[in-house]
Amino acid sequence: MSSVKNFQVTKITTTDRVEVPDLLAVEEPLEIRLGYGALDDRKQKNIAVTMRTPGHDIELAIGFLFTEGLIVAQKDIVSANYCEDVATEEEKGNVVRVELHPEIEFALKKLERNFYTTSSCGVCGKSSIESITTQCRLEIKNDPDFKVSTDVIHQLPITLREEQSVFEHTGGLHATGLFDVAGKLLMLREDVGRHNAFDKVIGASVEKASLPLDQSIVLVSGRLSFELVQKAAMAGVRILVAVGAPSSLAIDLAKSFQMTVIGFTRNDRFNIYSHPERISDL
Repeated sequence: MSSVKNFQVTKITTTDRVEVPDLLAVEEPLEIRLGYGALDDRKQKNIAVTMRTPGHDIELAIGFLFTEGLIVAQKDIVSANYCEDVATEEEKGNVVRVELHPEIEFALKKLERNFYTTSSCGVCGKSSIESITTQCRLEIKNDPDFKVSTDVIHQLPITLREEQSVFEHTGGLHATGLFDVAGKLLMLREDVGRHNAFDKVIGASVEKASLPLDQSIVLVSGRLSFELVQKAAMAGVRILVAVGAPSSLAIDLAKSFQMTVIGFTRNDRFNIYSHPERISDL
C-alpha cells in the first residue's frame, strides 16, 4: 500500500492559475487487534484504531503495544501480521493482528480505555486522566559518560530532513529519527502522526531487541508533547530532541525521568529544557 497518492490540484498565484498533478501523504485508519489467552481458548480484542500513513504497520502496532505497557519485549509476541479475516476489501491492509504468547498473564482490564487515536493526538478517547500515563518496565542505568556535542545536535535536523523521502514529495509528514552519539542516522520513520512515527521506531527496536534506547538520541520533527516524552521514557531514551516547542507537561515528565529535552532545534540554535549535563561542550 502506497504512502502517497496522486491528486490534480489548482495552483493559484497573483498572476496565474494552472492545473497540475500533485502528491499527497496518505492517511488511512489502521485497526490493531490482539489475540490472547490459552491456545485452546484463544480470544481476540480490537484495541485501537489509529489514523496513519501506510508503511511499517507491524512496527507501528508493536510500538503502540509496547508504549502502552501491554508488552515488554519481542518474546511476548507469537506473531504479528495483517489480518485476512476482514469484512470488506477496504479493510485489507488496514488491520493488523498481534498474537500474544499464551503464557503471558494478560489483564483485559488494561483495554478498558477503548483507544481511538488521531494523526495529531495520540491520547484522544482515553477514559480518564490516569489512563494517559504508563509505567516504564525497562531496567535503565544512568550513564554519566553518555554525552553529545552541540555540533551533533545542530546537525540532527539537517540529516533528518535530507533523508525524509516522502516528505520531499508531499511536505505532509512528521518524522522520528534515531541517531547515535556521533549523529549517524540509525533509523527513520515517517507518518502523518508524530506519535505514529515514534511508535514505528520503537516497534522496530522491539523487533530487533535493541531496547532500551539509552545510548541513542531521538529527534522528532515537530513539537514535543507529553505523550512523546512518555513514549521516549518507556523506550529508555535519555536525550530527546525536537524541531519545535515542548509543552510544560512534557518537560515536567522529562524531569521526573531525568531525561534531557531539547527544543527549537533549527537555524543553528536550540534550547535545553532539562538535564543540560548531557551536552558535553557547554
